[in-house]
Amino acid sequence: MIKELIIDSTPNGATIALLQDKQLVELHKEQATNNYTVGDIYLGRIKKIMPGLNAAFVDVGYEKDAFLHYLDLGPQVQSLLKLTKQVRSGGYQSKLLDNFKLEADINKSGKISEVLTKNQLIPVQIAKEPISTKGPRLSSDLSIAGRYVVLVPFSEAISISKKIKSNTERNRLRKIVESIKPKHFGVIIRTVSEGKGVIEMQQDLLDLISKWETFITRLPAIEPSKKALGEIDRTSTLLRDILNPDFQHIYVNDNSIYEEIRSYVHQISPDLENIVRLHKHKDPIFEHYGVDKQIKGAFGKTVNLAGGAYLVIEHTEALHVIDVNSGNRTANKENQEENAFQVNKEAAREIARQLRLRDMGGIVVIDFIDMHKPNNRKDLFDFLRNEMSHDRAKHTILPPSKFGLVQITRQRVRPEMNIVTSEVCPTCHGTGTIRPTILLLDDIENNFNYILVEQNEKNITLIVHPYIEAYIKKGLVNRQWKWYFKYGQWIKVKTNPSYQITEFHFFSSKDEEIKL
Repeated sequence: MIKELIIDSTPNGATIALLQDKQLVELHKEQATNNYTVGDIYLGRIKKIMPGLNAAFVDVGYEKDAFLHYLDLGPQVQSLLKLTKQVRSGGYQSKLLDNFKLEADINKSGKISEVLTKNQLIPVQIAKEPISTKGPRLSSDLSIAGRYVVLVPFSEAISISKKIKSNTERNRLRKIVESIKPKHFGVIIRTVSEGKGVIEMQQDLLDLISKWETFITRLPAIEPSKKALGEIDRTSTLLRDILNPDFQHIYVNDNSIYEEIRSYVHQISPDLENIVRLHKHKDPIFEHYGVDKQIKGAFGKTVNLAGGAYLVIEHTEALHVIDVNSGNRTANKENQEENAFQVNKEAAREIARQLRLRDMGGIVVIDFIDMHKPNNRKDLFDFLRNEMSHDRAKHTILPPSKFGLVQITRQRVRPEMNIVTSEVCPTCHGTGTIRPTILLLDDIENNFNYILVEQNEKNITLIVHPYIEAYIKKGLVNRQWKWYFKYGQWIKVKTNPSYQITEFHFFSSKDEEIKL
């Protein structure tokens, strides 16, 4: 499986596309204005205790107070509160926990009012970004994630990813971590650490300890509701979690981000540093690598499949519903069951991709085409589970019900990716009527009079639909030559296939659109 990462950077943020075998499977938008990222640690202030919910609302600087449930406090929350109070008062000078005395674990079935009080300060971590009208979801069970390990303060436990099956390898990794981890810090060993040596594991752990020390250093002076420790950006998070030898290219269109990513890849995987490439082509990066076209085809209410079948995807506040339709795919009555099975498999593959692509979370209900053979229903369930195994989000798939419905619950930590694929006609602006096409060239020439004569622009470019370009350039003494004799300068004419037939735009010599 060949993986590629395409990063489109703009002043408003970055859009990150993950391709597997040239097919778009994940799309992430990192807005420059989004200050709340999963993994960020804030110094929160308790605003309100809600005994009925066994939860608290916490001020972390967001317009709506964040939500902290008792079960998300973590067993060692008393130690966290004690450390925060001592560090902010100057009573604890060390940056690690060697000399810190841990408190007893809190009762799993206790009450939040027994632990927290109004206006109390507590470090909290973003567990879910703000979604819809809800504020962030928080946890005070802090953890700092690295490439190979996750550092968990106030713990001594060493946990190993269940995906590492070999007992020999699990024992080896455990011994490595036991020999290098600091006192009162637990460690979670990630799947990607399989086969890694002591030096790589130790360097990753030292980086995480350095982040913890940064957090402790900032804690005394930081104001309540402000960020104490930021997670790395979405691009670096993706690379940290999924970068492996399957990656062939990482393309980016911004020089500063190119240097940052190249440096980051050199840190975590030096042998893959050369796969980072700077996009220098004139075409926009997503258009050049075919990402734009895939986005238009993959989002929206209806998603067409290669064999003629299609999906209808509906979103509600409570859940997502996906209906599988065979479309114009026909079959004889004798093999109707086999046809339904093949359509369902094709749909299952696309559904697994759609869940990742749109980052759909919560409850998903899928209405597959009815099948009568139990073996086919079981094979479809196993096939869907296998396709979903590539999904990094936690999920659970239930077997088909007696009505043929499959239910999936999928972890939701950030808002669903929603892209509007239907466009308002730029010519009629949604009215359904346009100016007479016979007047199109008159409109263009009227604009020439304003741009070239009144504004005195030089070396402008006219961009039109390919049909219009062909008409303008038709013949030996064509419209382009007539404009040259009329205005005394050569007007370049280029095409854009995505334009409507009567759509046109003017660009200056600096490739900036001339607004009319």
